Amino acid sequence: MKKLKISMIINCIIFILVAFGVYVMMTGIEFTGPNILLTDTNINVFKFFTVDSNILVGVSSLLLFIAEYINIKKKKSIPKVISIIKLMGTVSVLLTLIVTFFFLVPSSNAGLLAFYQNSNLFFHLIVPILCFISFIFFDPINIKFKDTFLGIIPMLMYSVYYIISVFTHLDHGKISWQYDFYGFLKWGPQSAFIVLPIIIIFTYLISLGIFLIYKKTNK
Repeated sequence: MKKLKISMIINCIIFILVAFGVYVMMTGIEFTGPNILLTDTNINVFKFFTVDSNILVGVSSLLLFIAEYINIKKKKSIPKVISIIKLMGTVSVLLTLIVTFFFLVPSSNAGLLAFYQNSNLFFHLIVPILCFISFIFFDPINIKFKDTFLGIIPMLMYSVYYIISVFTHLDHGKISWQYDFYGFLKWGPQSAFIVLPIIIIFTYLISLGIFLIYKKTNK
């Protein structure tokens, strides 16, 4: 019961931080300095996987919070579909955290802090860490090995959008940074056939990894 209550608290915090982060980005509010990277306003914020993945995990955290509350009050089991959605959300934000720190930061001249300004402080760092802690140590998750493949679905869906957006806005065969804003295809359009499989494999390894850690931690 104690773990369940801690899970509820963390999931509530995650939802609030995501909602606040989306509001901050959409309205252009700045509180840690001027945004210069991976930011936009209004509906344009949804072009970023960072924002979409955080919204997904925010929604999944809210659903899990509600299910946990019902579980405490009425002793009803938590639907497995919520565990799956939380898995997909957690995998997605961890992918964001890792890609930001190990790919975007090193490949940019803007410096580390530029990627953790304002709403991106929540999206790139705080929310992913809270999600990992919540998922591994406190959430009443019900998943099996075969479910780990579902963890890559959000990334696959976004990849389709990203690649179509890039390839439909080529300028004389060259990629515009306005559409390849993550720089995944900066080596040219043909690099999509190499980069996409790598990202798919890497995303699945994250999904499998948190599943194995969860199982080991919750024996």
